Amino acid sequence: MIEEIAELRLAQEDGGLPTIFAAGGAPGESGVIVVTARFRDGMHINATPRRHHVCFQISEQSRFACRIGDQTLSHEPRSGSLAICPAGIDYAADAAGTLDAVLVAIDPRKLALAAAEDAATEPQLVERLSGYDQALLDLGRKLASESAGGYPSGALFWNEAASALIDGLTARHTLVPKSRARGVLGKDVIKRIRDYIITHLDEPIEVTKLANIAGRSPFHFTRVFARSVGTTPHRFVVHLRLQRAIKLIRDERIGLAEAAAQTGFADQSHLSRWVRRVHGASLSQLVA
Repeated sequence: MIEEIAELRLAQEDGGLPTIFAAGGAPGESGVIVVTARFRDGMHINATPRRHHVCFQISEQSRFACRIGDQTLSHEPRSGSLAICPAGIDYAADAAGTLDAVLVAIDPRKLALAAAEDAATEPQLVERLSGYDQALLDLGRKLASESAGGYPSGALFWNEAASALIDGLTARHTLVPKSRARGVLGKDVIKRIRDYIITHLDEPIEVTKLANIAGRSPFHFTRVFARSVGTTPHRFVVHLRLQRAIKLIRDERIGLAEAAAQTGFADQSHLSRWVRRVHGASLSQLVA
């Protein structure tokens, strides 16, 4: 179906594939893929996902038999209900009747990066056999509509909606471990690193300096940082620089060249290339 979530298995009552209305994601690095499907006369889904899966039931009530790991539930969820299946945990769902479903697959590294913005590490996505979150539902519907329509609002709109969904998932459906696992950075260290980067955005930022803040060798720091935050130190710096540059351009109406200079990009062209790569849009689209 889609290479990135090839482990997903979908079938309707007759054993054939459901009707797929949307499947994919817009250009950019949102880390989010959406699949919208209609199952006729019955539904079966199962996977051991490499990504986090959030499944929305978009139909009238149907009888569901659900399993995530060794947890099971038989129920009749209302339309819009969700199930949350963390990466690496096998799950399955069977339902009677004809129904529509939206499945959102999320790169775990994006969830870790969203948590790191608040100096948190190792966010644990909470397994949910059933639940309801109107804000996530609205975003899931919006992404499904964009994907089905060929992204009429553009890649930037998609990437911002995807980011909002990840932020909501991080804020309301994750837990912080009571004890820190070995080989990851603590919250206080992440905060010091983040604060240093933000304070020095307009200057060259060396991995050696960040490693010193963490009290690690540069080689070991790069590995443990990626394990803790979901991305490399360099990409985390770029992430924070892009956030600040976009805010300067949009909210403070600073010129593109000046925004690039204030956030550590070599020039406007350098900033533009990163905007295109991460958000799938041009700088002119960004400020439109």
